[in-house]
Amino acid sequence: MPHTDQPALSEGTTDSDLATRPLDAEGLLQLIAQEYESLPRQLKRIASYMSQQRDRIMVDRISDIARECEVHPSAIVRFSQRLGFRGFSDMQALFREAYTHKATPVQNYQQRIRSLIANKSQKASSADLARDCIGATLSGIERLEQELDEAALERAVDLVVNAENIYVVGVRRSFAVADYLVYNLQHTNKRIHLVSGLGGSYREQMRSIRPGDLVIAISFTPYAKETQHCLRIAQHHQAKTLIITDSTLSPLAKRANSVLLVNEGSSFAFRSLSATLCLCQALFIAVAYRLELKMDEIHEQSGFED
Repeated sequence: MPHTDQPALSEGTTDSDLATRPLDAEGLLQLIAQEYESLPRQLKRIASYMSQQRDRIMVDRISDIARECEVHPSAIVRFSQRLGFRGFSDMQALFREAYTHKATPVQNYQQRIRSLIANKSQKASSADLARDCIGATLSGIERLEQELDEAALERAVDLVVNAENIYVVGVRRSFAVADYLVYNLQHTNKRIHLVSGLGGSYREQMRSIRPGDLVIAISFTPYAKETQHCLRIAQHHQAKTLIITDSTLSPLAKRANSVLLVNEGSSFAFRSLSATLCLCQALFIAVAYRLELKMDEIHEQSGFED
């Protein structure tokens, strides 16, 4: 029998809890951030999803969230009740009240994907799949534009401008972004280091870091342990840290000097990198403007013949 989100009060949810629950989606997200460290591991996954995918919650089914968070639907009901709600649908209503007046690109994309999967009578063509991939990419970039934190970006630019040595780390899917950012920053006169971890040498590549240096770390859920290790080294040596990640609840965001948030669209469980690359390019352009770099210093230098 499929799981249902029962409206009745559970043993752990009282009338007093319901009276003090958050009144809107923003209040709920603030409460999630406050309670995050005290949550069990499974509920932390749900909390991270709520924080990252706030504009999808109003159209998500409890089974969708359970699948994404790799938990049983009952865990989502427990999460809702822990925050003072009768169940998931009661909590979801806050997001519907907040976002019903605007159909976001992510919501539209999610609905298109569901229709494509549900329509088993018609086989999807390669072009259909390509358009869904493009739609996921566009949704991530449009969300980045809408949610860009201007103050955090200014802090990030300050960190890059004031650092002489910059270490950039990203592993697995984030490695391509780290390498691209290193390529851009090498057009400045700063000393730029790509922490590749080749041969497992993360510690060795980080050993020369000093106070006043900057580590730029790029990581998304489930947050690479190698990247977290590099950040601990940086913080031990009192270096500055700039984090590019998907949630303020990310373990990388703790004690960071600046955090830039970006949430990618995904197509059939494959996440795009386009919004993250766009954010890194925007960061470099802002840095180049601040440093008053000349265009001929940014363009690739000639001298290599084919």
